Amino acid sequence: MSLRLHLTASKLLCQSHANVVSATSARALSTSSLDRSKSLDDYNRVLDKFANIRACAVLRTPTSEACPKAMQACIDGGFKIVEFTLTTPNCLDHLSAFRQKYDGDVMVGCGTIMNTSDAERAIDAGAEFIITPVMLPDVIQWCAQRNIVSVPGCQTPTELVTAYRAGAPLQKLFPGVAGGPAWVKAVSSALPMLSINPTSGVTLENAGEYLRSGAASVGLVAPLFDPVAIQNEDWDQIAKNAEIVMANVREVGPYVRK
Repeated sequence: MSLRLHLTASKLLCQSHANVVSATSARALSTSSLDRSKSLDDYNRVLDKFANIRACAVLRTPTSEACPKAMQACIDGGFKIVEFTLTTPNCLDHLSAFRQKYDGDVMVGCGTIMNTSDAERAIDAGAEFIITPVMLPDVIQWCAQRNIVSVPGCQTPTELVTAYRAGAPLQKLFPGVAGGPAWVKAVSSALPMLSINPTSGVTLENAGEYLRSGAASVGLVAPLFDPVAIQNEDWDQIAKNAEIVMANVREVGPYVRK
């Protein structure tokens, strides 16, 4: 019985890989005629950056004024991948400014994307990758057709696999799940085609543990951008938080892309 289950799982894994390879080939053939399309080289550049850096700063501030100051602090602390969320006032203006300032050094993306119109506006502002809080097949497919990296929010193994099959090369685990790193280890072992990006539940101290448990990368929100520090305009504290996270992440080393 165990051998039969093993063979069935292996067959499903091979079929899943074949589906994604086929979708990738079709995407590469169709991008030239689509608006906002990126090259395959650019697509791989974004994924290589995620694989090498393995941590993304996810910023949401209540005021427009706090946004650039908080993001600058985390970059000063060592972050090389950052995400501006559309729930922040004037998000796209700030995203555009940081993309121009750090182009080629810090990779800038946009989160809380809820539809393809949001994705279009984010790409026009300079976003290099797209993050959604939930799994939105239309956004995943829109991105995949244009060689744009999307990282959709997923809560269950079924959603993670569905996002992967739809064309999302990274899958955001959101919100946090009971078991934390142990859950990620179990799911990534059983479904090795996935590249899981836990966001909710990741702290300054356990970021490295998530990576050692099989996560491809992690996202840091409130533990990095402490709401009290933002309210008090304590940008030095945010920079220190960033230093702690990146030190823990660097100890683990790069991720091997799948």
